Amino acid sequence: MRKDESYWLNKLATLRIDRARGDPAPHKPLLLLVVLEMAEKGEIPGDELPLSPDLAFRFSVFWSVVAERRKQPPDVRLPFHHLSSSGVWQPLMANGQPSPDKKLTVKVRCDPDFLRSIQNQEFRDEARNVLVMTPSYFRPNERVALVTMLNLRPTPKDRLRESGPEYSVSIQRGRDARFRIEVVVVAYKHTCALTGYRMTTLEMESIVDAAHIHEFKDSRNNDPRNGLALSKNAHWQFDRGLWSITDDYRVTINKAMFIEEGVAGQRLADFEGHRILLPSDPKYWPDQEYLDWHRKHKFLA
Repeated sequence: MRKDESYWLNKLATLRIDRARGDPAPHKPLLLLVVLEMAEKGEIPGDELPLSPDLAFRFSVFWSVVAERRKQPPDVRLPFHHLSSSGVWQPLMANGQPSPDKKLTVKVRCDPDFLRSIQNQEFRDEARNVLVMTPSYFRPNERVALVTMLNLRPTPKDRLRESGPEYSVSIQRGRDARFRIEVVVVAYKHTCALTGYRMTTLEMESIVDAAHIHEFKDSRNNDPRNGLALSKNAHWQFDRGLWSITDDYRVTINKAMFIEEGVAGQRLADFEGHRILLPSDPKYWPDQEYLDWHRKHKFLA
């Protein structure tokens, strides 16, 4: 018997959630929100989904909205393995056999009806609302952050009260999370715009940061075009105006501001004149207005 979209929406609203610590564990709904986003971007082409560093990093960004009440670092392997209890997929070991333990699970095979449902935009929109607005999954401030992050439009009965500084903090937390995903994952694919270097781990770490071009404390601007994915060193150097970017996206170095030693080809000065790595989609390319601000207020300061 085919399981239709109503079946899956009911499943998403009634997930088996661990409450051993006294409050509902958000692992499963957060991972499902990640999966819905990956489906929307065409990143689930087949019926098998690997436990990749990219999936793990996205999960860590979504986790940031619940980090205040969940003090322990998240383990993406928990929901990745245990969502099998809801029937959305079957956990598999490297040899393709069913996995008996989260430590052995390296991929999952999606239920074909679930996979078919998440290919539908209307279903994804409704599924996001179900996951975010189910009262037993998230606290009110967390729902505010997720609504902002996912650009959701809750139904009138689910409208969240706009009151006090906590609401503003939650709004900003959601915007910050969206900025990190759009810049690091979607636009630059975990690759440093200066060096072209990429490294991710299954511990949900990426070597690059989502860096603001026009610094956030001044601009309050989380437009992805105001962002660059930069390695830790490149981010530190960029924020201090040691290098900047020309209108034709080439690196310019403020050599009078520093002294350096290192391996040839890896020093900051060696990147003079190089074109930065640009996203494949031009809509994410750094905006000239922000580059101009950085050159005037940081690079020449």
